[in-house]
Amino acid sequence: MPWFVKIESGIVDKTTFDRYVPAHCDYVRSLIARGHNARTGYWSEYGGGMLLFEADSLAEAEAIVAADPLIQNNCVTYELHEWCVVVE
Repeated sequence: MPWFVKIESGIVDKTTFDRYVPAHCDYVRSLIARGHNARTGYWSEYGGGMLLFEADSLAEAEAIVAADPLIQNNCVTYELHEWCVVVE
């Protein structure tokens, strides 16, 4: 399965953002359970993060991102890229 990366930047205050973090983490756990090998994290400097995951296609990756609570609640803007792994 190809790898995809969602690179995100926060667009709401921390209090609003933090309200949706538990739902985002639950969503990532559901992706892991469904075989997408998802990982999520944030930059050590304030204001953004990344979601790395596997999907069968760009269309599936777009659907996965669209269902993320951080996207659904307008907490971040993002870029979505297919990541071509060179060395495993």
